[in-house]
Amino acid sequence: MSKFLPVDEQMDLLLKGAAEIIRVSDLRERLEESRKTGRALRIKAGFDPTAPDLHLGHTVLMRKLRHFQQLGHQVIFLIGDFTTLIGDPTGRNVTRKPLTREQIEANAATYKQQVFRILDEKETEVRYNSEWLGKLGYEDTVRLTAQFTVSQMLERDEFHKRFQAEQPISLHELLYPVMQGYDSVALECDVELGGTDQRFNLGCGRELQRHYGQKPQIILMTPILEGTDGVQKMSKSLNNAIGINEPAGEMYGKLMSICDELMWKYWVFLTDLRQSEIDAMQADAAAGKLHPMEVKKKLARTIVAGFHGEAAAESANENWSRMFQQKETAEDLEEVAVAWEEVAGKQQGEIRLAKLLMKLGLASSGAEANRKIDENAVKIDGKPCGPLFGFSERLPLRVTVRLGKRAKRAVIQ
Repeated sequence: MSKFLPVDEQMDLLLKGAAEIIRVSDLRERLEESRKTGRALRIKAGFDPTAPDLHLGHTVLMRKLRHFQQLGHQVIFLIGDFTTLIGDPTGRNVTRKPLTREQIEANAATYKQQVFRILDEKETEVRYNSEWLGKLGYEDTVRLTAQFTVSQMLERDEFHKRFQAEQPISLHELLYPVMQGYDSVALECDVELGGTDQRFNLGCGRELQRHYGQKPQIILMTPILEGTDGVQKMSKSLNNAIGINEPAGEMYGKLMSICDELMWKYWVFLTDLRQSEIDAMQADAAAGKLHPMEVKKKLARTIVAGFHGEAAAESANENWSRMFQQKETAEDLEEVAVAWEEVAGKQQGEIRLAKLLMKLGLASSGAEANRKIDENAVKIDGKPCGPLFGFSERLPLRVTVRLGKRAKRAVIQ
């Protein structure tokens, strides 16, 4: 009997949250071969230690590594200490500022501390690409780069845009995808994981493996996770990130601030629940069997518990609930009567939130109201709300409307 689960069961977990796989049929074939031979697949994800702290966006790939690990395969957490010297040009319209060797080593040490909150340390192979890239001589590098043309490199979106805009492209930046590709050769990877923005780099690995007589790796790409604003990718520089080293209470509060649509993405990419379980929960919420607020609280508890433990997650939940209830049930909250006709939307049971904000005196103009709505700064009964607020209760309707620190209770009749 094989030590690995049937391929269909493995695929059920591995396909969850995957934006694209090159190719699905190859992955299935490689898994079948693994079951027959008993050989675990070698799965790699690389991380350049460009900053000391990781955020939840980084953990999307780590969690997919965890899924392979749970299925009995060999996962490789690759620290790109050598490629960091070059700087990944992905998503950049300017050359990255190079880090010193000391900065890279310090950041790499923190990565190792943080990654094992998700992966099993005993079952994880930790490697540094300086092991092989640092030993490449000039002749080896020339032979390696000879496998690619300048034309191929300029097909890469970042390089193409910078070339067209007559912005500088440093020669060493062209080496980055080649070096990342050689990582896959050195580690003899069966599968490499990466974000959708890494497609070009990941493809270079397949090309070089063919050249060196290896089976080309399967590529599994995950989407780029949006930050707490629900719009731009999670990034500390955009002030929309949730760091995995943040205190439990702070992490919990940030998770509770996200919109409902983003909540379901976080369930997919930041938890180990199978897609079928998430789909069932989403169907129950749509049918009114589950309140979205309770689903979000469960999400926040689940994620916080993964990094801080069950006790810290429950404490964060209790503290948040106590603060939330104090804010939303304050006896001195001003009540404002609003005529239904003044705020009604086009559809029955629909309220135009911008109109309501102006009637409550929380916004001085329609432009200001719409700007705050676009910023996800408005909450109805503690829940972030878009331009149109739907409800099923009969009038009069009593709702608490909060914009920043200001809140009023609207009585719509």
